[in-house]
Amino acid sequence: MSTVFEGYERQYCEISANLSRKCTSASHLDGEQKKQKISEIKAGLEDAEALIRKMDLEARSLQPNVKAMLLAKLREYKSDLNNLKSEVKRMTSANANLAARDELLEAGLADTKMVAADQRGRLLMSTERLNHSSDRIKESRRTMLETEELGVSILQDLHGQRQSLLHAHETLHGVDDNIGRSRKILTAMSRRMDRNKYLIGSIITVLVIVIILILYFKLRH
Repeated sequence: MSTVFEGYERQYCEISANLSRKCTSASHLDGEQKKQKISEIKAGLEDAEALIRKMDLEARSLQPNVKAMLLAKLREYKSDLNNLKSEVKRMTSANANLAARDELLEAGLADTKMVAADQRGRLLMSTERLNHSSDRIKESRRTMLETEELGVSILQDLHGQRQSLLHAHETLHGVDDNIGRSRKILTAMSRRMDRNKYLIGSIITVLVIVIILILYFKLRH
């Protein structure tokens, strides 16, 4: 809800209530007093019309969802202002028969009061519904922001898990490299051991042959 619109709205409601009281008071006056009261009412109507125009400009400059609610309110205020103007027109209309005019004015004011009361009742109900709708919109917006924050938090957690997985993959890759190097070293050692076995076997064989030859020559002599 626009704070500027709310300020204009409060001013209009105060002026509207004041004009209604003045209309009621003017209906019981005669002569110059009545003319002066009607002049005051007309000046108040001009101020009210100016506030209506300001509210209309402010409402149309807002976001579409808020704009729709405020324009609905504004239609009710315009209708209320038209009722006040109708009251003033009825009071200022000239009649040839003063008694008949007073009677008609009293009847008209009674009807206008009933209409105005009903109109204001509808205005209050509409305002309450619009306020409830505004509260629901605010709640939906708050829920959306909380959901967005939760989504960002989840994405950050997923990013951290991805980094951990990449680090673990790099660690495993390094372990595989170490295992490969160890396997190569063990293979080389195994080959050297096999060569040493063959060499030792050859040396032992030569030594056995030499010993046999020595024993042979000794036994002959």
